Amino acid sequence: MADALSVIPAAVLRNLADKLYEKRKNAALEVEGIVKQLAVAGDRDKITAVINLLTTEFTYSPQANHRKGGLIGLAAATVGLTSEASQHLEQIVPPVLNSFSDQDSRVRYYACEALYNIAKVVRGDFIIFFNQIFDALCKLSADSDANVQSAAHLLDRLVKDIVTESDQFSIEEFIPLLRERMNVLNPYVRQFLVGWITVLDSVPEIDMLGFLPDFLDGLFNMLSDSSHEIRQQADSALSEFLQEIKNSPSVDYGRMAEILVQRAGSPDEFTRLTAITWINEFVKLGGDQLVPYYADILGAILPCISDKEEKIRVVARETNEELRAIKADPAEAFDVGAILSIARRQLSSEWEATRIEALHWISTLLNRHRAEVLIYLNDIFDTLLKALSDPSDEVVLLVLEVHACIAKDPQHFRQLVVFLVHKFRVDNSLLEKRGALIIRRLCVLLNAERVYRELSTILEGESDLDFASIMVQALNLILLTSSELSELRDLLKLSLVNPAGKDLFVSLYASWCHSPMAIISLCLLAQTYQHASTIVQSLVEEDINIKFLVQLDKLIRLLETPIFAYLRLQLLEPGRYIWLFKALYGILMLLPQQSAAFKILKTRLKAVPSYSFNGEQFKRTSSGNPSQILHHASSGSYIAEDGDVNVDGGKSQNGINFAARLQQFEQMRHQHRMHAKAQAQLRNTSTSLSKDVQRQEEPGQALISDLNALSLRSSKRGSGQLPL
Repeated sequence: MADALSVIPAAVLRNLADKLYEKRKNAALEVEGIVKQLAVAGDRDKITAVINLLTTEFTYSPQANHRKGGLIGLAAATVGLTSEASQHLEQIVPPVLNSFSDQDSRVRYYACEALYNIAKVVRGDFIIFFNQIFDALCKLSADSDANVQSAAHLLDRLVKDIVTESDQFSIEEFIPLLRERMNVLNPYVRQFLVGWITVLDSVPEIDMLGFLPDFLDGLFNMLSDSSHEIRQQADSALSEFLQEIKNSPSVDYGRMAEILVQRAGSPDEFTRLTAITWINEFVKLGGDQLVPYYADILGAILPCISDKEEKIRVVARETNEELRAIKADPAEAFDVGAILSIARRQLSSEWEATRIEALHWISTLLNRHRAEVLIYLNDIFDTLLKALSDPSDEVVLLVLEVHACIAKDPQHFRQLVVFLVHKFRVDNSLLEKRGALIIRRLCVLLNAERVYRELSTILEGESDLDFASIMVQALNLILLTSSELSELRDLLKLSLVNPAGKDLFVSLYASWCHSPMAIISLCLLAQTYQHASTIVQSLVEEDINIKFLVQLDKLIRLLETPIFAYLRLQLLEPGRYIWLFKALYGILMLLPQQSAAFKILKTRLKAVPSYSFNGEQFKRTSSGNPSQILHHASSGSYIAEDGDVNVDGGKSQNGINFAARLQQFEQMRHQHRMHAKAQAQLRNTSTSLSKDVQRQEEPGQALISDLNALSLRSSKRGSGQLPL
């Protein structure tokens, strides 16, 4: 201290702490001259003493003017030292950096000015303090005083120039500092950081691309900043890095892919678009490197396929196709289970397009890696079944394709049909709204006969008799009306002459017994008219209820469709098809006379022309009413199953044991009657009686009204729905 006082006059020291800037400035010039003389003389001890004096008595003084004088004095001393200044930087720079956090804004301003002058003198030697200076500048960039901010910007530009021309700058030491500050929200700090990233990236000797994963997330975070300028700067920096990635032979795609996946789900539209664009390029460029990240990338892409912004949807779809085109092998870290997990999760998406693409992925994996997919089948099967209730028909059809692909194996086929029946059982609305669509599509994909045989086997032993009846009625309606099942109908028509048709008839018969109307329909379709007539006559009072009559109404209307054209033409040969007449007249007798179905069937039977009757077998009646045919037919020498002369006492026909079938039907009807009685006993008898008393219509007329009302209601259902 004494040495310093001996070389610096007291007046200079007083002026250095004066409140007037001009006096401090002049005093600093005096200090500069003194230090320059000491440097020429090589008196390093006195130089050190002067710097210590300026530091302890001025820069660390409680008086603001002293601190200002100390800062300008240290800058002047550095200028005076010129080439020797680097030897004293350890003394000069720390007190200046300490002043950056001074409470007085003017002190902070002079600290910037002082460090600026110091940096101009020492240039590259200044780099040893870079991290501390960067940290200080980062804080000053958001200073509350505009003048301090302005001074900090000038210092920042100078430091950037020094760094870009220095060969001592260590990017490895700088990156942790940068990464630590990338998530700061202050807009001034963000601009400061983006500026440094851009500058350092422009230096060929500095490999910023190699460290991109360390600050990439921070840049993406800035894309949603409220400031347009910051968003633009961040986007510009990201665009430059993406271009470098395209031109670089070696890039760490993995770490960055994790960041992009997170940002693809950002609530900010611009951030999502940028992230999905990067992912798109990564998928094109990364190839095999991205195999371990396929699931994560897919998890980011699928939601974006349904994004509200069209640009994002377009890029997401393109990326999805690119990713699917890459044929990776499970042996190469391709995680089939992870991909399936993502696809399963996206099947619950609220967006149809995403659900559709998720199903396409499951289908793709089944085709490429079937064995691996089947390992995870239990994880996805229930979700796939739930997807059958999807509101979108396209989704349901795709789900069925996936199910059909899985069901190529017999054990999985059985599992599918069992689960499907279970799904219909617990969700009756699914059967009603989508039953026809599901069954018809499965018949196309998996062979109609195979599907119907399996369904029949399951329903034959169904314990829920009400559901079994409804399900059989649904299957029967699909069988009678769907174009996809035309071959199955043709096969059943040959039941009496074709072993395959007979086998199918017997296979369906067991479960069709759950519904009298379904059995009658099956017999009419299979042309086993004698058995149909027997079934009709075997019905008892409990079987003929409103539900049965509604189903019968549907059958009468179906008889008027092209599907049953062959049957209507057979009415032209009553001598050969006597049991057809008897069956139809039996049905007619079951219908209420005032119902629409009764009138339709009666009109059809009356339309049979009189010339079609064979005079040798039938006496022509004056009225021409075919109802009398039955009487004359009873005198024939042989009448067995219509159109066939092989008679076996009515017990069997072409291998079909009709007596056994009838017994089977009656046993099933007995089970249903017992079930109906048990249910009736559980109902509130008094409530039921009071409702009966309130009915004003005659019983027969009430039945007709209910029948016509239910028939009308079922006719108003939409396409693809089953009128159960």
